[in-house]
Amino acid sequence: MHSVLRALADGVALTGEIAHDVPRFLICHGCPRTAEHVARVAQEAARVAERSGERPGAAALAGWLHDVSAVFPAADRADVAHQLGVAVLPEEESFPLIIHQKLSVVLAREVFGITDPTVLDAVGCHTTLRRDPTRLDLVLFVADKIEWDQSGIPPYLDRVTGVLDHSLADAALAYLSWMHERRGSLRVVHPWLRDAYEQLSGQSWGE
Repeated sequence: MHSVLRALADGVALTGEIAHDVPRFLICHGCPRTAEHVARVAQEAARVAERSGERPGAAALAGWLHDVSAVFPAADRADVAHQLGVAVLPEEESFPLIIHQKLSVVLAREVFGITDPTVLDAVGCHTTLRRDPTRLDLVLFVADKIEWDQSGIPPYLDRVTGVLDHSLADAALAYLSWMHERRGSLRVVHPWLRDAYEQLSGQSWGE
């Protein structure tokens, strides 16, 4: 295990029970609000998965782990990613907050022992989505947007939940379209998010 990760894991007694270990890990490192957020996302992901024919257990697992890299301050994430050998895109370099989805994959695998590639892949694109998403990718993406990590009600919530019974892809596109409408105010446009929008909508991001 890399020394950066070992420093985080040392002193946190992990039991192998993710629903117990992740909140403890986050709270130990000063992220109690994130611990509450991932618990809500895990529950919502399991619910969405069950309704859409995906594996609720895998969805909940991805929900617990998706924001575990909150333990790294946003300003440090690009540097940490480089130390861990994680590829960093120019958009992530300029807005390192969004590297957290990639860093969470490393923590899920190296600290929490997760080996299911579908869970790791979903964690790795939960903020931006990606081209050709799996059903589990879509489940976690939608659940994370429904149970967002800010206060109040998400301004796009009705748009997402209003089409969720129709399809996961429609729910994901509802959020991506909301982002597209506000593209002029975004700090960066992550290429994965752009690709997902263009594939699901059949339109260019610039249109």
